[in-house]
Amino acid sequence: MAVKEILRLGNPGLGKVCAAVKDAGKPETKKIIRDLKDTLENFKKKNGFGRAIAAPQIGILKRIIYVDCPKYKISGALINPKIIKKSKEKIRVWDDCFSFPELLVKVERAKEIKVKYQAKGGESHTITTKGDLSELLQHEIDHLDGILAVQRAIDGKSFAFRKEWEKF
Repeated sequence: MAVKEILRLGNPGLGKVCAAVKDAGKPETKKIIRDLKDTLENFKKKNGFGRAIAAPQIGILKRIIYVDCPKYKISGALINPKIIKKSKEKIRVWDDCFSFPELLVKVERAKEIKVKYQAKGGESHTITTKGDLSELLQHEIDHLDGILAVQRAIDGKSFAFRKEWEKF
């Protein structure tokens, strides 16, 4: 268990596609999950926000995300998550990211999604989400595919520094 350094915008590792986890119960996978959890908790403590983190953000190219959203009663690892259904209805939100915490990006995402994933014991689950949890999972799954929110910006005016945005 350890707090890991979060890769920042510009690091080429953030643009790589992650490999599937072959055995969710392996000690190596459990260690990655603990490191993600510790790093998320540390980020939250230091910055006052944060709900999820993806393995490539700590330099591990595996399809694992860790989510901690008490509001939605979801906390834990999603291994090999895959979006299996998206609504046609879209939402626009100001997205943020641990890899560029001072920057916000306005993106458009599916309002509702259905995600299939494995839990840390290897059992398969499906979750249907909407609104901000849907946006969050799409953001984290994008990380696993080497896609950053800045690449999903609606247009060239869809960027703001967090401190400036908070003023208005």
